[in-house]
Amino acid sequence: MSTLLDHSHEAVPHLDPETADAVERAVDALSGRRIAVLTGAGVSTDSGIPDYRGKGAPTRTPMTAQQFLSSASSRRRYWVGSHLGWRAFAAAQPNDGHLALAELESRGIASGVITQNVDGLHVRAGSRRVVELHGTMRRVLCTHCGQVFDRRDLAARVEADNPWITVPDAVELGPDGDVLPSSSDGFVVPDCSVCHGMLKPDVVFFGEYIPVAKFTEAEQLVQTSEALVIAGSSLVVNSGIRLLERARRRKLPVVIVNRGQTRGDARATVKIDAGTTEVLRAFARALPAAR
Repeated sequence: MSTLLDHSHEAVPHLDPETADAVERAVDALSGRRIAVLTGAGVSTDSGIPDYRGKGAPTRTPMTAQQFLSSASSRRRYWVGSHLGWRAFAAAQPNDGHLALAELESRGIASGVITQNVDGLHVRAGSRRVVELHGTMRRVLCTHCGQVFDRRDLAARVEADNPWITVPDAVELGPDGDVLPSSSDGFVVPDCSVCHGMLKPDVVFFGEYIPVAKFTEAEQLVQTSEALVIAGSSLVVNSGIRLLERARRRKLPVVIVNRGQTRGDARATVKIDAGTTEVLRAFARALPAAR
C-alpha cells in the first residue's frame, strides 16, 4: 500500500476521508504504470465551461449535422451563437486539472490525453500528445474544397461583416462553445475565401461519427499504455465505453473520476466520486515515474 495519507497530506488537499481513501487506492493501482487518460466535459468545468450531463446541467438540444448542412437559417443561428460562444470559450484558461495532466506527461507517467472536449485547453496547458476525439474549435473547414482556417481569423471576418454583433461579458456557454442567441436575423454567414463554399467548424456535430483515423489513434494510445484514467466523463458517448472496454479486456487498471454515476462504474478498478481538478492534482503529486 502507498503511504499517501500517512506521509503526504499535501497530495490530497481538501479531500474528505472517503475521497482521500479512494485516491490512495487509485494511486496504488496506477503506480509504476504508463497511463492513458480520457477526459470529458467535467475536466473543464473549473475553467468556466459547463458540463453537458453533470448534476445541474441545463437541458439542451444540440444542432445536428443534418440541420446545419441542410438549412440556411440553422447555419445563420449556429454561426451567431458559435461566434459569441467562441469568444467566451477562447477566454477560458486551463485549470489545475489540465496542468496536472501536462505535468504527468512531462514526467513520463501519462502517455497522452484522449479528450471528448473541443475547447483546446489540454493543448494550451502543455500536453503534447492530445487526441481530440470530437475535433477542435480552433479550426474551421470548407466543406467543398477542404481549406482550413484559423478560428481567430474567421472571427475577425465575422465582426467585419457584422459590425452590430456584440460579445457579452458573460455568455451562457455550452461545452461545445455554442450559445443560443436571441436573434440571428441579418447575420452574414462567413463563406470560404478560396471557393465561396460552406464553412463548418472542425468539430463532430451531434449525430456525426468520429473519424475512423481519429478513433484508431485513441485506441493505439490505450493499447500502448498500462492503465486508463477516465476523468470528467459520464461515458454516455459510446466512444468512451469502447475505450474502457479495450482497457478492461487487457486487464488494465481503470480509474474513473467523476461527480455522480457513469456508465462504466461497475467496470472500474477504482471509482472516485469527486471533482477532477483536486483528484488530478493529487495524482500528479503522489504518482511515481513509470518503470
